[in-house]
Amino acid sequence: MRFDPDKHHRRSIRLKGYDYSQAGAYFVTICTKARGCLFGEIIDGEMVLNPFGEVVQACWDDLPRHYPHVELDAFVIMPNHAHGIIMISVGAGFKPAPTHGLPEIIRAFKTFSSRRINDLRDMSGVPLWQRNYYEHVIRNEESLNTIRRYIIENPLRWADDPENPASITQGNAPCH
Repeated sequence: MRFDPDKHHRRSIRLKGYDYSQAGAYFVTICTKARGCLFGEIIDGEMVLNPFGEVVQACWDDLPRHYPHVELDAFVIMPNHAHGIIMISVGAGFKPAPTHGLPEIIRAFKTFSSRRINDLRDMSGVPLWQRNYYEHVIRNEESLNTIRRYIIENPLRWADDPENPASITQGNAPCH
């Protein structure tokens, strides 16, 4: 099939004209392909990670090792998605440290975690994550604290979470 720009276009969800490599705090949500519940289950309001969820946690925790200008804040893995806050800083002095933007950081996270999980499930090359991700530029301390609380409390709200397949369609087996 040939590329047709009238049919084959993706609407960008990024803030138009915003430089995602500049210093700042970013709230991200990354969902699994087809909202598959792969990372564990919610039991009594707490996320209990399975081995795939543990890989996701390890890959998230490892990001600052690959990107020294990145600092991680609140983070939660849910059965079929993850929420986190990434803080990007820019080097000081006459020559700022080279930075990678948020899209590169998320791409790397998704690539690292997909490869490791696909090795575990013997499914090389199978998409684990959906193509895009949601991001929000955090603009002030009040917003940062509200988002932190949302992330931390997310497992408590799983029954009503729009990402929970059981809350979207009746009859689906819940992810717990």
